[in-house]
Amino acid sequence: MDTAKSAYVQIRKQIFEALDAEAVQSLTKDMLTQQLSNAVDMLIDKLGFSVATVIRREYVKSLVDELHGLGPLQSLMEDESVSDIMINGCNNVFVERNGIVDKVNVSFIDEDQLLQIAKRIANRVGRRVDESSPTCDARLPDGSRVNIVIPPIAIDGTSISIRKFKKQSIDLGQLVDFGAMSPEMAKVLMIAARCRLNILISGGTGSGKTTMLNALSQFVSEKERIVTIEDAAELKLLQPHVVRLETRTAGTEGSGAIAQRDLVINSLRMRPDRIIVGECRGAEAFEMLQAMNTGHDGSMSTLHANTPRDAISRVESMVMMATNNLPLEAIRRTIVSAVDLVVQISRLHDGSRKVMSITEVVGIEGSNVVLEEMFRYQPISASLEHGKIQGRFVTAGLMQRSVLVEKAKFFGLEQQLSQAFNVEEVA
Repeated sequence: MDTAKSAYVQIRKQIFEALDAEAVQSLTKDMLTQQLSNAVDMLIDKLGFSVATVIRREYVKSLVDELHGLGPLQSLMEDESVSDIMINGCNNVFVERNGIVDKVNVSFIDEDQLLQIAKRIANRVGRRVDESSPTCDARLPDGSRVNIVIPPIAIDGTSISIRKFKKQSIDLGQLVDFGAMSPEMAKVLMIAARCRLNILISGGTGSGKTTMLNALSQFVSEKERIVTIEDAAELKLLQPHVVRLETRTAGTEGSGAIAQRDLVINSLRMRPDRIIVGECRGAEAFEMLQAMNTGHDGSMSTLHANTPRDAISRVESMVMMATNNLPLEAIRRTIVSAVDLVVQISRLHDGSRKVMSITEVVGIEGSNVVLEEMFRYQPISASLEHGKIQGRFVTAGLMQRSVLVEKAKFFGLEQQLSQAFNVEEVA
């Protein structure tokens, strides 16, 4: 351990031993900074260290960050270029910038400091993490989503994963500018959202499913009543008539848990026009399909799957978790009558995110669900040019029996829809 760090460890230990936790919480950040600055100067003189003024300021900032923020993570939380922070033990911190994950020169003093910060994150949102409850999902005050796993479950030390909250929603136009889709695809998705199609957004972890859900929600009419259901509230709907519901984990006595399925069932009694489920992961998929089939057109959700057909299979599996009485054929017919569109998103090897396909659920033939792909992303080659994957968006055209065509006619958007399919290939 170098001299500067060794000095900080000793100073931090003495300050923390003398701190009154309640008094610290009552101080503003400026007041705390001033008091810690005086304390650091006094301890440096008392312990006989030789520390430059700039290093002393770093000591004070580190202490303030730990007492009022997230310690060594605070600078990463304030860095707007960072979208994800992943901590694997006290010496391994990784971040994602522009889809690329790299290790950063940030570390904790020891495992105890990391564990205390993890516990503080959980405590601030009324949850706990300890040996009897070693995992925790939480949401920071700014909306960022946090997952914590501590020993003995996390073998190599406390693990924290933070999905940072974006202050501004990304719209479809920006996704086009980023190269995530073509302008024609954006137009089709805009029409689908306005025409109240039921949409599933499918993709892997970190592929941009919630971003897409937020973007599509911007085309919902302000006259509609929307109920959103999430594990950790991330959606940022701009409409005035929105009810936001969030699940709750069990309390210290093991009771009081509110699951997504409970919230979906309750939402049906709240007279919603649309229901938006942040992520379907289990039995709530059954109630979600029932809602889509009983007058709540325009409902949306996300799920984890690699292809549109995999997405349909996952919904089948989730419905089976809710009921053992329905035969598979009945489940498939329910899915086909409920889901109109599957938007498949992927994060590619170069870190870019693409809408890989926009697929319509057409019907059922025999025992198979029939899917028709309207758009897809077609890589030109597997090689990377200038560090980026090269490809193009192509369309197979629009079927006349499409539910999108029928809805577009009803909402007066048929001409706009036909314009999106005037070209065979979208550059």
